[in-house]
Amino acid sequence: MGLWQIGTDTLAHSRFVLSPFAETFASLRLLHAGTGAHPGEDAWLHAHLPGYRAHLAADRVVARLVQVAIGTSWIADFFCPTSCEGESFEETVTRVRTAGADEARANLRVCLKGPLPAALERDDLPERATALLSYVWEETVRPYWERRRRILEADMNARTARVNQGGWAAVLDSLKPGTRWLGESRFQVNPNPYPPREIAAGADLLFMPVTPKTSWVSWEGKERYAVVYPCLGVLAEDHDRRRVPAGLGALVGTARAGLLTLLETPMSTTQLVAVTGQGLGSVGGHLRVLLNAGLVERWRAGRSVLYVRTAAGEVLMEASGAGTGDGEP
Repeated sequence: MGLWQIGTDTLAHSRFVLSPFAETFASLRLLHAGTGAHPGEDAWLHAHLPGYRAHLAADRVVARLVQVAIGTSWIADFFCPTSCEGESFEETVTRVRTAGADEARANLRVCLKGPLPAALERDDLPERATALLSYVWEETVRPYWERRRRILEADMNARTARVNQGGWAAVLDSLKPGTRWLGESRFQVNPNPYPPREIAAGADLLFMPVTPKTSWVSWEGKERYAVVYPCLGVLAEDHDRRRVPAGLGALVGTARAGLLTLLETPMSTTQLVAVTGQGLGSVGGHLRVLLNAGLVERWRAGRSVLYVRTAAGEVLMEASGAGTGDGEP
């Protein structure tokens, strides 16, 4: 298994961060796969997959490059550097562009576990990788970035709240398939049979959510490590297609039922507006009703006020058929 040995101080100082580059690379992986994990991804692919495939058809070197660099079990290091906290897409992708040609070819040989095809024995691989990533960012991610950013912030706030309430172990267990906190400073990052890595004291350990249903780990030397994981599924899916229990909708109204369904994890009013598409006034009014009914509670986390279901809200969700398939779009 992929095992990281993490000291207590390193884990205590780890944090959740936004990465526009990670979101772009995750979107590239989704385009490369060509199949969505839910209707929201399918709709996005319908809009952008034809353009992406035309882009690759016009440059067969790039088509072969992305096929090798993404690989099946190992991503080429130069193609996917680990973002720093607060780093813009342009700042991260600069490290792709400035990678050496020899480094790029060596990384690709690791992905292939053998020699490169003749088409990739060239010196402009970093520039071509940069052009492709920039295309994916500008054409398929940046137009949606503000909404995606709010969704990712919602996930980070929810995870941080869980850490503050119950510690890191439960959060790490739920990040993505294959992650588990094993105790004794051992963190399983994936089920792959890679040698263990010891993360030195003082290293940055970053957790980066992305909206596509994909995940990976990366590191820069011994100074910075990242776990990229899919944000909470209820946030990643198209809200209009999310299933709300029919009985709950009839009882409290469809809009309030939708909010109560979302509030399995803590979210702010602003994040609920971003995820649902409802107006700020509407969301605020519905939250007041749910709060007065004792179905949600709120607390302050930094400058944000977070809402989450209460025990009474959980009972109502269960009684109305949540999670049983008895619902409506």
